[in-house]
This record gives sequence, structure tokens and C-alpha cells, in this order.
Amino acid sequence: MKDRVVVGVVGAGRACELHAFGYQRSNIPVRLKTVYARRKEQAEEAIKRFGFENATNDFEDLLRDKEIDVIDICTPPYLHKSEIIRALEAGKNVIVEKPLTGYFGSEEDEKPIGEKVSKKKMYHALLADLEELRDVVKRTGKKFMYAENFVYAPAIIKAGEIVRAKKSRILYMKGEESLKGSSSSVAGEWSKTGGGIFMRNGVHPLGAILYLKEQESLAMGKNITVKSVVADMGYATRNLTEYEHRHIDARPVDVEDAGTAVITFTDGSKATIISTDNLLGGSKNYVELYCNDTAINCNLTMNNAMETYMVDSVGMENVYLSEMLPIVTGWNKPFVADEMLRGYCNEIVDFMDCVLNDKEPQGCFDLASQVMKVVYAAYYSDEEGRRIDLV
Repeated sequence: MKDRVVVGVVGAGRACELHAFGYQRSNIPVRLKTVYARRKEQAEEAIKRFGFENATNDFEDLLRDKEIDVIDICTPPYLHKSEIIRALEAGKNVIVEKPLTGYFGSEEDEKPIGEKVSKKKMYHALLADLEELRDVVKRTGKKFMYAENFVYAPAIIKAGEIVRAKKSRILYMKGEESLKGSSSSVAGEWSKTGGGIFMRNGVHPLGAILYLKEQESLAMGKNITVKSVVADMGYATRNLTEYEHRHIDARPVDVEDAGTAVITFTDGSKATIISTDNLLGGSKNYVELYCNDTAINCNLTMNNAMETYMVDSVGMENVYLSEMLPIVTGWNKPFVADEMLRGYCNEIVDFMDCVLNDKEPQGCFDLASQVMKVVYAAYYSDEEGRRIDLV
């Protein structure tokens, strides 16, 4: 039996950084062997900061390396499908950063695809991709691990424990992730992201909500799934003058900067997912549960573990206070142990345990697939102006 897990990471950006925190804090021995990056300076920084043994700009190097047990895919979503398939077929276990995949266009599509391509076409193309990926996962027999950190956030884990223990019936859930835009230069382009804010960030509370409904299903001995989705997507920041736009980083080209979806489950219960690029003051991440015998509020950020008041920003140049926070003066609620509270450490610990001890992860293919179906059903619903049935 192996005494440690050997990992190769694809991509050396922000997702790699967040996963590295988890590897460094894992109670399971992990060997970070190789990081793949297109830019040499990114790879060198990853070696320096996180302790990778070496770097490469050839993805095949990871596939050929017989020592590597796991390939951790931290690249943009338009690259995920091909990288997943190549890694699985090379006999590697796979971790995939959210979102799983999406529709990113074809040669015959009119540009920009977010405005010119039917969401109905995108939805059905996505379903075909998900079935292809599912077949590869099943055929290769390797572990597929979906890195949705909200599922591993301590507050969400505790909520699931309570629901299972009390056999609570979840009647309504509400979840949100909102902030003031993205630092990515391509966040506004459908061809790179597969959607807008609902795809980039709405998947977080959506994944948590689907996970919690699964916990109820397990407790009740029932199979409760998503029945239908109705949604509304918008482009609010397009109406701003350049001056009015100065505090918001959202620059949509052919994607939405605000999205809301309402899910109906097969047991008649409901959930609302909200995600916008229009929020100042940091990021807002929460999930709320309204049950027949309890109410649960999970505040991931902002939470009140710590509060600060600063009259100036002297000495704070290299101090990370909060995600997407432009200034540190005045009152703020800093991120404290953010890697733990938002689940990044727990997810990596779970994945390493699954590989080492042949277990199945909480972040599994079924969850990743269901998240994507709901996201694209939401886009389809917005375009059609009607409810979309999933079952």
C-alpha cells in the first residue's frame, strides 16, 4: 500500500494556490512533484512558494510520469474536458477545479457566441459532453474528484450533519456568491468561461445546495433530484457610464453580470441561487436552509470572526484582508483562516484520503454533472422565458 500520494498540477494560477494550501495542510503525506504552466515565471513561482520538485510546459510530461497518482486540473474551464479525458485514459486519478465544463463555441458559430448561439444548442451540447465524460470515468475506473470548495466548508458540512441527524425536511434554500467583478481579463467572454457570473461563481452556492439536498435524501432513504429550473440573467453594468463604472471590475462582452435561478426539486421543495458582479465591499458567500424543524444560516464570507477599523492603509500593502476589497480603511471583516472556512483544505484532504484508501469523494462526478445541468438549464430558461424540466 502506498504511503503517500504523488501529485501533478496543471495550471499555476489562483486555483493552484488555493489547492496548494490544502496540500500543505493535509494530514496525508503528499508529494508535489510537477507543476505544468505555459508561462515560465508562473511555474518558477509555484516551485518557490509551494514546493513543487519541478515544472514543465508539456502536459504530456505529467501523463507519462508513472510516479504521478493524481493530476489536479486548475486550468480555465474551456480546457477541462480534453485534459480530463487525457488524464483518465493515461491511468491517472483526476481532480478538477470548478466548473466542470461548458460550451465554448465551435468553428461554425457566429461570434460572440454568448449573444449569437442558442442556449438550447449549448444545453444539449453540454449534456452530450457530460455523457462522454461519464463514460470515460466509468471505463477507466479512476477516481474523479470535483473541487467544489463550498461542499467542504465547515459550515456546510455541519449543516449536512444536522440535516442527517434530525432527518430534517429542507423546504427552501437560498445561496449567493456575489462580488464586484473578476481579476481575469477574459471573464467577460463566453468562449473562455462558458458563461458569466452564474457560471463563474453561482456554481459555488449551487453545488452546496445540491449537496445538502443529497444529505436529506440519504437521511430519508429517498432519491430527491432537481425537477426544473427557471432563471433570469442580466447585463446591469452595460448601462453605466465610464465614471459610474469606476468601482466595478465587471466588463461583460457576451456574458451576464447578474443571475438568479429558482430550482424546484422532485419533492416540491425550492431553492434560489443568486450571483452578481455588482457587489462592493468584498465578497458575499452564504447558504441558508429553511427546514420543517430547524433553520440554518451558513455565512462563509463575510463573517464576524474578526473586525477591523483603519484610518489609513500604511503597512498594509502585502496584507490580504478580503477578496475583491479595494481599500482597507474604515470598518471591514477580514478573511480569517479563509482556506479552512471556505473548504479548500478539507476538499484536498478528502481527495488524498480517497486516493490513498480507495474511497469515494463527496465532490463526485454526479455532483459536478448536476451542477452543470442546472447552470445551462438556467441559461436556456432565461433565453426561452420559461421553466426548463430536467426530469
